[in-house]
Amino acid sequence: MKLVQVAKQRLQMLRENGWEPLFEEVSRFCNVFEIEVPNIDSKFKARGRLVRKGAEITNFHHYRVDLFYTVVDMQLLKLNNRFSESSTELLLCVACLNPSNMFGAYDKRKLVRLAELYPADFSIVDLVSLDHQLATYIIDMRTSDEFTSLTSIAALAQQIVKAKKNIVYPMVYRLIILALTLPVATATVERAFSAMKIIKHRLRSKMSYACLNDCLVPYIEKEVFDSIPNEVIMQHYQKMQSRMQSL
Repeated sequence: MKLVQVAKQRLQMLRENGWEPLFEEVSRFCNVFEIEVPNIDSKFKARGRLVRKGAEITNFHHYRVDLFYTVVDMQLLKLNNRFSESSTELLLCVACLNPSNMFGAYDKRKLVRLAELYPADFSIVDLVSLDHQLATYIIDMRTSDEFTSLTSIAALAQQIVKAKKNIVYPMVYRLIILALTLPVATATVERAFSAMKIIKHRLRSKMSYACLNDCLVPYIEKEVFDSIPNEVIMQHYQKMQSRMQSL
């Protein structure tokens, strides 16, 4: 998340102070390869399309405002939409569960805040219990040899179950499961919407929800279905007597 903030600052600095260096670099490139550089103060002439009637603009306005600023602003907008204030807070809270470097990212306050973001999973009583469990949990983790070499939240969840610590710290374990579920759920939803645009297009707009669901699942889970032999699928359909009768 720190790198995301740095990227935003770099883009903002590029927008404010990056035009002149970029223009000079492009001009040098054009001079080396004998490419004609248009007069920056001349009237801009559109190419390859009909020229719309309106206010005349210069090459300077076109290249700096219509192109340079537009591209930089588009990148900033995408970063702000992808990493909004709420999603940034969520990711920073989840990162506190990382067991790397002897749980170096641990922050009890942020972990409690993570639970507060999901009131349906953590009641007020659960939050109080979580606060007490976290204080004991971190001491236990940092003093147990089987937890000192872990490098991921997934490995932490497996080791907790193996050591039966999920019984000792049920609220903490629930928080870890929540953290592991979040990226999977988000990625699956995004993949589903992307696949929906491919499967249900203009020529197949009247597809029923049942048919759409049956087409989406194999498309999204390609790796799973590729591992199933065609012979098994054929035998499965041959055993569907009701389907054969209806045909």
